[in-house]
Amino acid sequence: MAALIAHNLAPIMFAALVVFLLLGYPVAFALAANGLVFFVLAVELAPHAPAEINLSWPLLQALPDRVFGVMSNEVLLAVPFFTFMGLVLERSGMAEDLLDTIGQLFGTIRGGLAYAVIFVGALLAATTGVVAASVISMGLISLPIMLRYGYDRRLATGVIAASGTLAQIIPPSLVLIVMADQLGRSVGDMYEGAFIPGLVLSGLYAVYVFLVSLVFPKAAPGLPPAAIGFKEPNGSRGVWQLGILVLFSGLVGYFVLAQTGVKAGADFVILVICTGTIVALICALTNRFLGASRIAATLLLAALLVGAYFWLRTSAPQYETTRLFLEMVAAACIYSAFVGLVEKTTGLRLMSRMATQVTFVMVPPLLLIFLVLGTIFIGVASPTEGGAMGALGSIVLAAAKRRLDRNPARFNFQLLKSATESTAKLSAFVIFILLGARVFSLTFYGVNGHIWVEHLLTSLPGGQVGFLLFVNLLVFVLAFFLDYFELAFIIIPLLGPAADKLGIDLVWFGVMLAVNMQTSFMHPPFGFALFFLRSVAPKVPYIDKITGARMAPVTTGQIYYGAIPFVIIQLIMVAVVILYPPMVTHYKKSGTVVDPAAVERKLENLPLPGLDEPGGMPGLEGPPKIE
Repeated sequence: MAALIAHNLAPIMFAALVVFLLLGYPVAFALAANGLVFFVLAVELAPHAPAEINLSWPLLQALPDRVFGVMSNEVLLAVPFFTFMGLVLERSGMAEDLLDTIGQLFGTIRGGLAYAVIFVGALLAATTGVVAASVISMGLISLPIMLRYGYDRRLATGVIAASGTLAQIIPPSLVLIVMADQLGRSVGDMYEGAFIPGLVLSGLYAVYVFLVSLVFPKAAPGLPPAAIGFKEPNGSRGVWQLGILVLFSGLVGYFVLAQTGVKAGADFVILVICTGTIVALICALTNRFLGASRIAATLLLAALLVGAYFWLRTSAPQYETTRLFLEMVAAACIYSAFVGLVEKTTGLRLMSRMATQVTFVMVPPLLLIFLVLGTIFIGVASPTEGGAMGALGSIVLAAAKRRLDRNPARFNFQLLKSATESTAKLSAFVIFILLGARVFSLTFYGVNGHIWVEHLLTSLPGGQVGFLLFVNLLVFVLAFFLDYFELAFIIIPLLGPAADKLGIDLVWFGVMLAVNMQTSFMHPPFGFALFFLRSVAPKVPYIDKITGARMAPVTTGQIYYGAIPFVIIQLIMVAVVILYPPMVTHYKKSGTVVDPAAVERKLENLPLPGLDEPGGMPGLEGPPKIE
């Protein structure tokens, strides 16, 4: 019996961990206790174990080094930075402003509020990276509005929960940081690879809402005209003016970036958005604050900027970034002057209230996205440095919001204290799980568990296809019981070596699993996003504050039913990533390409001082003699 146990310690240890987790023990302590108990068992059964398994008590001395390795891991510093950034932005009211403004923008369209929730969910995901913050914010703000205007409760709750989970796949996602650390890959590559799949998943959510509004019009009605604000004096909404501004800003951004070495991929998309945002912001600022004098002022500024551009181009060509920035600002000033000229001569407004409001609400999060993701993608900052800049930027934005709105609740010491405490709790949660995983892996690797898992997975029929099908099914089933941190710390270290041995790109593999693990938030009945939404959705009948009507509560069953279509969409997204790998692997194009043949040619013609001289090395009379 002892020999049987000693020869099968790895599968027994893994099965014991599953039992511990199903019994409800905290994950960190279950991992650590399991590792220590089986270490003792392995040492006692050492005489009966195979020759390649040789655990002994001195091996425990490696444990402090593993713990210190976790604590000194600079990559994991990005977790508290991004968490703090998201909490500050969420509690300062940015999410509320975004949902209100974008809801007004989409409001008259059938399903407009649902589109607004998806759009804002993607934007919050790119600025917060925290699922709980996104789901709770949108549940508190948009769910009462959607219920007020007759949205189907299943659609409303499903779209809010699903849009909140975009924070897991759209950078700066916390799970992508952990995934990159566990797979031994760059966080920047993981972010860049996941950016486009995150946007595509947002688009699939919008397509689902469109189909529902087409087949069941009453499930997603548009807002009545009386509920729409930001109107022009003649009663129009001024949406087409916003379209012209977006088109102009995007074209300027594309033209500017076309002059650089950035040609495609997530970094190109981010930089186009950033340059377009800067152009739109300058137009809105000059329109609001310069008034009637903006035509002459902006034309004069544009002339000065163009002159500075040509001077730099001839006298200091190395300052390429400065020249590109001058191009953007000059184009924005010319457009602003054109807007003022048209309004003065024809009375037609090209900067409507809607265009101005959307610009001022959208610019802060978009600039923060560039500050964080843009600097990471173009290689200026590491993820940890980008997270630090994002944390500082969120404080600056919140303080500016407080001053502009004259609302002390936007930013104060209590808000800062609360965000810091929540960040410390989440960071401690992550570190404790990782420490427990290190204790578990010390024993699991000691009994050759990683080799057992690798042989088990690589021997599956079907090669890469069979491996991917099995792994995705395994992660999907485990997501019913484990959250994404637990999956990342327990399962990913076991799957990564097998995937690498099969020749699978680990960044693509990590993004694919991140999309799959996203279902862990949406699985009825254990999905955390569903729990977050349940905590803020009305549980009893209530009186609507605006209409005074008596509203029915949202049942748990409606939340669960609403989540199922979005779980299916997430699985479809997994299939899309598998069938079209370039959606993720485009991150390789942004790296430096080295031609080995060119390197060899240069090495052949490279003179070696001293060795190529007739006398050999300097100071020696001829080459050394061998006697």
